[in-house]
Amino acid sequence: MAQKKKKTDPNTKVVADNRSARFHYALGEKIEAGIMLQGTEVKSLRQGRTNLSDAYVGPYGDEIFLYNAHIPEYLQANRFNHEMRRPRKLLLQRKQINRLIASIQRHGMTIVPLKLYFNERGMAKCEISVAEGKKLHDKREASKERDWNREKARIMKNASRD
Repeated sequence: MAQKKKKTDPNTKVVADNRSARFHYALGEKIEAGIMLQGTEVKSLRQGRTNLSDAYVGPYGDEIFLYNAHIPEYLQANRFNHEMRRPRKLLLQRKQINRLIASIQRHGMTIVPLKLYFNERGMAKCEISVAEGKKLHDKREASKERDWNREKARIMKNASRD
C-alpha cells in the first residue's frame, strides 16, 4: 500500500510545529486563528527559531490567549524588543471563542497549539485544536504502531531490492 501524502499549501511557510501534541493528545477539531504580534515578533518568526513544545492555549476573561510560546528576541531590535514568552491574543470569531471556552469548562478538554505559520497573504496564523489527553496505554499503543509501520516499510524496501 502506498502511504498517504499530506495536502500542504505551497504558499504557506510553517515556522513552528508542535509534534509532541500529536503524541500526548487525541486531537479533535482544528481551527485556524490569527495571532496578535508585535513587529519584532514577526521578524523573529520569519527567521524560524520559534518553539511551541511548552505552549498552551487558554481563556482569559472572554478572550483566548496563547501562553508560553517561545519566540526569541530579534537581535537587530536592541531596546525595542519583545518579551520572549509573553501571552499572545488569538484572533477568533466570537462564536468560535464561546465554543472553545464551553468545551474547556463543560467537557474538560484542552486547547493545544499545533503549528505557527504564515499564510499565502503573509499573515501569521496559529493552528489550534480541541484535544483530550491520552492515557499511558494509548501512548504505548501509538508508539508500537509507529515502530511497526517503520519496520514494515524497511522490510518492503529490502524485499523489493532482492
